[in-house]
Amino acid sequence: MSTAAKPMPMVALTGGIASGKTAVSDRLAALGIPVVDTDLIARDVVAPGTPGLAAVETAFGPAVLRPDGALDRKALGSKVFQNAAARERLEGILHPLIEAEARVRVRRLPAAPYCVLVVPLLVESGLFADADLVVVVDVPETLQRQRLAARDGVDDLTVDRILAAQAKREVRLARADRVIENTGSPADLKDRVDRLHADLLEHFGPRP
Repeated sequence: MSTAAKPMPMVALTGGIASGKTAVSDRLAALGIPVVDTDLIARDVVAPGTPGLAAVETAFGPAVLRPDGALDRKALGSKVFQNAAARERLEGILHPLIEAEARVRVRRLPAAPYCVLVVPLLVESGLFADADLVVVVDVPETLQRQRLAARDGVDDLTVDRILAAQAKREVRLARADRVIENTGSPADLKDRVDRLHADLLEHFGPRP
């Protein structure tokens, strides 16, 4: 009598801005683990001609569109960045679309010991509560600030606002099943990710 294969385990990868999530997911992908990145999906669900873009235009007006009909992210950001109610309205539009599309993509992934779902706002959004395991990429806020300023060229006030819109470090860590500290060199991080991968292979066991 045949039995259905177990669903592929889903690992949710999260962390604050400039913590190194992309470096971690890129290394896991190089190790053969399929990755779905919700940051990329967030762009796809508001591409020209999508219901997501139409809903954003209805909510925030035609000024959030560029002349070519694509989303003007800077204009939209100016409406929601310092306005909690507007940000919640935008998230109410986008989060269900992002989650639905992410689940479709996960189901289409090739078989693997586990898959990784990169969700920067996992804690803030409450999405993907059914993830089999949560990995948090962690850095101290002082280092996070340095990296964000160097990467994006933003001033201290902008950094303050960005960090204020995200979950506190201790809240993310409380949600973690595994933590990767990213305070060293790229080589250090690679070694930590490789050890995490070995740990997850053992944790999830062989696939049927």
